[in-house]
Amino acid sequence: MWRSNLLTRWAFAGLLGAVPMGAQEVPFDSQTAVQVNLANDSPVTLLSYALGESRATARGAALVLDLHMSLTLRNSSTNRVRGVVLSVISQEVAVGGKASVSVPSLNVGPGEAFPVRIDLQLMRPTQVMANPLVKVELDGVLFQNLSFFGPDKLHSQRTLTAWEMEAQRDRDHFKRVLTQAGQAGLRQALLEVQAREEDRPQLDVRLLRRRSLSGAGAAVAGLHNEQFAFVKFPDAPVEPLDGWAELANNMARSAHIEVHNRSAKPVKYVELGWLVSDEDQQYMAASVPPSGPELLLRPNETARVDQDTELVFSRKGRPVNIQKMTGFVSQVEFRDGTVWVPTRQNLESASLLRVLAPSPEEQRVYDLYLKKGLQAVMDELKKY
Repeated sequence: MWRSNLLTRWAFAGLLGAVPMGAQEVPFDSQTAVQVNLANDSPVTLLSYALGESRATARGAALVLDLHMSLTLRNSSTNRVRGVVLSVISQEVAVGGKASVSVPSLNVGPGEAFPVRIDLQLMRPTQVMANPLVKVELDGVLFQNLSFFGPDKLHSQRTLTAWEMEAQRDRDHFKRVLTQAGQAGLRQALLEVQAREEDRPQLDVRLLRRRSLSGAGAAVAGLHNEQFAFVKFPDAPVEPLDGWAELANNMARSAHIEVHNRSAKPVKYVELGWLVSDEDQQYMAASVPPSGPELLLRPNETARVDQDTELVFSRKGRPVNIQKMTGFVSQVEFRDGTVWVPTRQNLESASLLRVLAPSPEEQRVYDLYLKKGLQAVMDELKKY
């Protein structure tokens, strides 16, 4: 029913399918095939790991690594851990050779152990057969005070901080419901998390970099410029002013968005949520960063940012013809590393909860309710 709080971010898409009959299985030795590299000063240490049903299969010129690992880590720091990101690498250069696993919504005290699951597929060329086949490395750890440790090659600090800000927001929501409406109100709020996930319109989105497409410059029938409508939050530090994208049938590409920094701090990253509508309803399409790593938007500055991407929309295997696009600022990172996310009131007043997936924290609390009941949820909320 629910996606796990263990979130996997892929470095490739559509490259791996079922392993064909007759493919050659390659020995996968738990002692040599996987190497877990944690620095000596890492705030989390490895207690154990098991490969489970992991396997390696030679398929033509590629080695397919089907990983189903479990790691047990310990918090070796003096601070509570709120989130962890691990990079999983089979080959630095080959396509499909990198992925990552993110674990948000943690509350791990000093000395406590916690599990991490790794369930994903990677590839590497068959001619590169030397062990280890897979390296697992720490990219980042976020602590209760929002301090961070790690090389942050995957922008884990921003990602984990945003998730933690959302988690604080959503825990406060559940606490407020409990205070105002009692146990019955809290139970209803938890059931609404499930109802939102089941009822929200689902859309399949394929996102491609246009420069990687062979037909990127080809003419597209019905292609036209379509203006964005914007949902604007009163307290958002960055305001979208204007924007448009090329639209044709079930495809949108080449978005151009103008944003204004109305805060008192320099901004280094902005992310917009994209909503698209067909004749019948509105869907959450994607969260797309309209800013590159070079962005530095000073106070009261305005910048236009362009996206060299193409989004293709479908539902249940059928194209969805897009007629309208709406954007809203879903995340802002300042140069000092702090992060802004929309408040619960922002989302409710704009009717966005109907189309947004429940946050990892909402999922975690709801799963706790299913497994252990309402009292366990109330006890959990008291910990924060």
